[in-house]
Amino acid sequence: MAANAQVRNAPDTGSAPEGDRTKHPVDETLPPVKMLTSGLQHVAAMYAGVVAPPLIVGAAVGLSATELTFLTGASLFTAGLATFLQTLGVWKIGARLPFVNGVTFAGVAPMLAIVDTTKDKADALPVIFGAIIVAGLLGFLAAPWFSRLVRFFPPVVTGTVITLIGISLLPVAFGWAQGPDPKAADYGSTTYLSLAGITLVVVLLLRRFTRGFLKQIAVLVGLVLGTLIAIPFGVTDFGPVRDAGLVGFPNPFHFGAPQFAVAAIVSMCVVMLVSMTESTADMLALGEIVDRPADEKTIAAGLRADTLGSALSPLFNGFMCSAFAQNIGLVAMTRIRSRFVVACGGGFLVLMGLSPVAASLISVVPRPVLGGAGVVLFGSVAASGIQTLVKAGLEKDNNVLIVAVSLAVGIIPITKPDFYHAFPETAQIILDSGISTGCVAAVALNLVFNHIGKHRNDDTVTAPMEPAEEISETREAKAAHAH
Repeated sequence: MAANAQVRNAPDTGSAPEGDRTKHPVDETLPPVKMLTSGLQHVAAMYAGVVAPPLIVGAAVGLSATELTFLTGASLFTAGLATFLQTLGVWKIGARLPFVNGVTFAGVAPMLAIVDTTKDKADALPVIFGAIIVAGLLGFLAAPWFSRLVRFFPPVVTGTVITLIGISLLPVAFGWAQGPDPKAADYGSTTYLSLAGITLVVVLLLRRFTRGFLKQIAVLVGLVLGTLIAIPFGVTDFGPVRDAGLVGFPNPFHFGAPQFAVAAIVSMCVVMLVSMTESTADMLALGEIVDRPADEKTIAAGLRADTLGSALSPLFNGFMCSAFAQNIGLVAMTRIRSRFVVACGGGFLVLMGLSPVAASLISVVPRPVLGGAGVVLFGSVAASGIQTLVKAGLEKDNNVLIVAVSLAVGIIPITKPDFYHAFPETAQIILDSGISTGCVAAVALNLVFNHIGKHRNDDTVTAPMEPAEEISETREAKAAHAH
């Protein structure tokens, strides 16, 4: 997040025109051209993040290119609806801030675990959708109380979980870079890896040497250029575009009626808690950026929008929705604070979701090209978690232990996928998700070390590899000072 002092000193391009100071900049409407272009910029900043989860989950389920296009379009459509709910608001639902909603990355790893433990892959998406509906409804009911419980999700917990999200998704990017079919003879060939590397370099060069709008859409431009470069190699398939219709609608329950499995529901409820925590932190940050601090009422309304949007999303074959932090950074950079600009971006998402041709464009991108961009995309998520951990007070012995053990627990399913093979199948759905287990471990350890009983939060660690020695020195220094 941009520093508040820098934000307040930035040029105010989103403020009311001279003579019209009756509206807060958040509630202003801008000229049509500026409204449309600014809204499109928000879509560009989040597009890759919205389409990545359905691509990952859809590929794991084994969907065809046509079905994958449908699932991607559904995610765009439901992200637009959730953004409408958040920015425009209904009753006590919606923060009414320039708050973009889309498919949360936090749910990807648990959903993959559900897919892996579902015998019939045709049932995987209905089980996922059923779990999201229940988690969304429970989250909606809990929204007014959750804002009061946020103290149990300090940066040491949220930072650990966000870091695990990025780490858990990086193997997906590496798999994409190797090619579309793990059983093919050319899987992991130098051609595929070179395409992934070229795409990665293009994205990095754009981020380093461009500014403004082009810099914000570096990942999107990298995907386009990578796809064009891949054409001579014969790995770009335009079939999905040719077969897609111009107009379509994400038919409710296209993949079957939702199914309700207890283990899957528990897993997605954990994801919902993580998502609500992230959204709360994002609302607090965004409130400072737009000079409309988010109070408890605003946070509760925003969480209601998040959770209701998530509960309704599976009806149209979409996944759990949450705030997109990169768009908060875009608001800070441009100083365009109007929530109607973001609502306009939501309108673009809905239109793209209603056009299978638009949704199919991402299906054209070869997997190695997606893999190259995914390294940046998923790595940035992990880096965001590390940024949060920097604020967590890792000079404290307690927090070092919380992060160390929670990361270790969360990384188990990544480094040793069969670690929990002896456990019941229902338990594996939760245990095989490093994000879920890491989150539970972080919350539990934070309670034990920082909330229950007398804790030693004043013990500092200057060399985390030797905590006992440093703690001993700290205590001796305190004792000498006391005498």
